Amino acid sequence: MAAPQDGYPAQGYPQDPYAQQSPVQPGFDTISQPPTGQPETDGAKKKKRGYAAQAYDFGAGANSALGGQPQGGGQFAPVQAQAYGGYPQQPEPQPAYGGPQYGAQPGAPASGAPAPGYGGQPQFGGGVGGYQAPDAGYPGPGAPAAGGVGGITQGMGQINVGGPGAVPAAQPQQAGARPAVLNQLFPTDLLNTPFNVAELELPPPPIILPPNSSVTPSPDANCPPKYVRSTLNAVPTTHSLLKKSKLPFALVIQPYTSLHDSDDPVPIVQDQVISRCRRCRSYINPYVTFLDHGHRWRCNMCNLTNDVPQAFDWDAAAQKSVDRWQRPELNHAVVEFVAPQEYMVRPPQPLVYLFLFDVSYASVSCGLLATSARTILDSLNRIPNADRRTRVGFMAVDSSLHYFAVPKDSDENGETQMLVVSDLDEPFLPIPQELLVPLSESRDSVEKFLGTLPQMFQNNQNTGSCMGSALRAGHKLISPLGGKIVVISASLPNVGHGKLEMREDKKLLGTSKESSLLQTGSSFYKSFAVECSKNQVSIDMFLFSSQYQDVASLSNLPRYTGGQTYFYPGWNAGRAEDAIKFATEFSDYLSSEIGLEAVLRVRATTGLRMSTFYGNFFNRSSDLCAFPAFPRDQSYVVEVAIDENLTKNFVCMQTAVLHTTSNGERRIRVMTLSLPTTTNLADVYASADQCAVTTFFSHKAVERALSSGLEPAREALQSKLIELLQTFKKELAGGNMGGGGLQFPANLRGLPVLFLGLIKNVGLRKSAQIPSDLRSAALCQLSTLPLPLLMQYIYPRLYSLHDMADNAGIPDPETSQIVLPPPLNLSSERLVPYGLYLIDDGQTQFLWVGRDAVPQLLLDVFEVSDRSKLKVGKSSLPDLDNDFSERIRAILQKSRDYRARGVGSIVVPHLYVVREDGDPSLKLWAQTLLVEDRADQGMSFQQWMGTLREKVSG
Repeated sequence: MAAPQDGYPAQGYPQDPYAQQSPVQPGFDTISQPPTGQPETDGAKKKKRGYAAQAYDFGAGANSALGGQPQGGGQFAPVQAQAYGGYPQQPEPQPAYGGPQYGAQPGAPASGAPAPGYGGQPQFGGGVGGYQAPDAGYPGPGAPAAGGVGGITQGMGQINVGGPGAVPAAQPQQAGARPAVLNQLFPTDLLNTPFNVAELELPPPPIILPPNSSVTPSPDANCPPKYVRSTLNAVPTTHSLLKKSKLPFALVIQPYTSLHDSDDPVPIVQDQVISRCRRCRSYINPYVTFLDHGHRWRCNMCNLTNDVPQAFDWDAAAQKSVDRWQRPELNHAVVEFVAPQEYMVRPPQPLVYLFLFDVSYASVSCGLLATSARTILDSLNRIPNADRRTRVGFMAVDSSLHYFAVPKDSDENGETQMLVVSDLDEPFLPIPQELLVPLSESRDSVEKFLGTLPQMFQNNQNTGSCMGSALRAGHKLISPLGGKIVVISASLPNVGHGKLEMREDKKLLGTSKESSLLQTGSSFYKSFAVECSKNQVSIDMFLFSSQYQDVASLSNLPRYTGGQTYFYPGWNAGRAEDAIKFATEFSDYLSSEIGLEAVLRVRATTGLRMSTFYGNFFNRSSDLCAFPAFPRDQSYVVEVAIDENLTKNFVCMQTAVLHTTSNGERRIRVMTLSLPTTTNLADVYASADQCAVTTFFSHKAVERALSSGLEPAREALQSKLIELLQTFKKELAGGNMGGGGLQFPANLRGLPVLFLGLIKNVGLRKSAQIPSDLRSAALCQLSTLPLPLLMQYIYPRLYSLHDMADNAGIPDPETSQIVLPPPLNLSSERLVPYGLYLIDDGQTQFLWVGRDAVPQLLLDVFEVSDRSKLKVGKSSLPDLDNDFSERIRAILQKSRDYRARGVGSIVVPHLYVVREDGDPSLKLWAQTLLVEDRADQGMSFQQWMGTLREKVSG
């Protein structure tokens, strides 16, 4: 979200009648006493020692520990380990196949050891600094038994696996062989055991497969959750059981988890031996069965028996036989095949970028043209060009089209020519050649052109923009090859094709008619986007207007072509923070290794069908998603229908992405996920993944908002949550609430707060103050962000910095990763007046400075001792030579570390400094991120839970 436009609502936050209860959450916070005579460490080290202690003298009321904060910088006391969600320890079940109860964390000690349960409280202030986000490569489902991993998916009974001739026993196919014990269901009381934000960072419930499910005992045989997460990690065997559960069955798919392959290598099958089922076309994977002495294999999707290719056990390059049990596709759920000739309709296309620069007065005057040209110039070495086939082209747009013919470096007297076309109805290509030039052959000319481009238009007073006509002309230019059209615009397209009107009407904001502003203002943008998709042309929009720009209409172009809308409202290159943010993001964008002419398909075990697809692409047929370019920073959701009763004890779903890499190689990325089936509703609930469920409903809510309006979208979310609570009460809690509580499984305890966060997100929130461009941009985020970033966007992270543990902000000795303080619940009860806090939703970071912050803290972080001299708003922290400053900056940086969280993203969040007693609109904007408070027209978390209890028990 961007800076508030015309100020956020000026009303204060009314006192919450529910907030009078004790702020201390039982089972989560322990309040330690202020330090008494604690020895001080030397010099500037451990600044934490004094900030809160000084506040006793400096600020009034500083000795009241609000919201369970430790007073005076005291350490958190160790907390007794509990089961997930603070629920009392359950009697030990006898797990089958060595699978621990639901509650054993991957890598935790064996069942029965006094370790923190799945969600129990870690020791604060200990070696890892409280709750940490799981590492990018935390053990996926199916990790080896040695570490006591939850969900032992691979039976180790296959000792005979080894030689090329060894054939494991066929896995049991009948329904009777389901695992005896899946995840344990732990009901908890949502009202009496309050939610703790750290629960959102737990891994999903383990996937517990029957023994010997996979053909090799590899720990990587099942798909890790960073690539594919299912809303249910135990699948109902019938459609009626799924319907009865009221839970969705869907996959959240993120085929790439970083912008560059080197950051996230997957095993590559180079020999072009690709064995696929003759009937359903599934790729051979760890869950097939070998028959007939290993000469044939049975498909785990449709049961057809296929021949094993002769070359499967032979290395043609080395001319020797190979051990098939070492082949990546039998050991890894995620592999990439190098595709042979038959996977190509035409030779692999080169990487092509066509840049459309807005050169109207708006773009030139805010410095956009100069900054974007300079960033491309500085990033030419970063654009993928390993095969030396990458091509670039440039067009400029005001009320006319300006083409640039860039010569090859070898051309003597070669000067870039500008050709102006004023016919906007039928734009023509002025010359057929030299408009898309190979970067390697025209590098010097391109550099020269980018250096002079800003001067060409520096006095341009033209306020027109014929971007729609420019897109048509660009499409004509690029469509024979395909590639990316990159639009960099600071104005509303107001002439030519796709001309848009100024539709923003403040009287409509917050009313039922507001949804009309979120619809497209011209049918051109949808129909043209579909045309682009057919010709392998993808469009990315970088939008910068300080006025209305109709993001709702323009975002259709990326939506149907596999692109993305990047929104920078009120951007100005005169502010260093603005210029640096865009330049950094745009440079990373140019360096990203996108896939070209890609298609995605999901296949599944007989009885399952992929029914609905969500994300930025064009649905070419019932089950084929087309991506002219496949991005690295988005995820997709696929809803799964159960058409026939499932008779197997586990099912498989396989996602395949066929694409051309940035360096011209045709590849297929294959991801195979296996899940157990169950006839038991309790298993379904105990294995539901709250983050995947929320991601699914985030996409559903965006769809509902765009088709029916914001109010129906919010109501649908509330109704769904009530329906789930009622179903659980009726079917699994015996209908008895007991003491007026609200029962729900431990693994779904975060759903109420996540749904509240979604309803209060800027994309869906009820408000008369949110400009429709901001809303439309937020809806784009809600429907494309990878799951870890989406969770943070819905429920931001809040860290207390003034009293963080001594190990926070410095690298962990074992992992070398910067340790973050434990996250706090998003409630103003957690903020003490002398405190310093970071609020981070992944798109924007707020540094909240309390009204009683002591001078020493201000000096150490901001280099000012007087709070009134503190620069508020968009800012960056000074690079100060003291321990505390270094740790704060390390935390800000670590909070932006997407790679460690297994996602690709180019976003560099703006940092806003907010004084509690400073600019009211800025303060209100930061407070809208405190999801558990009342804000604008939204209810507090306590009111929300009260409403849910009334509806469920009523």
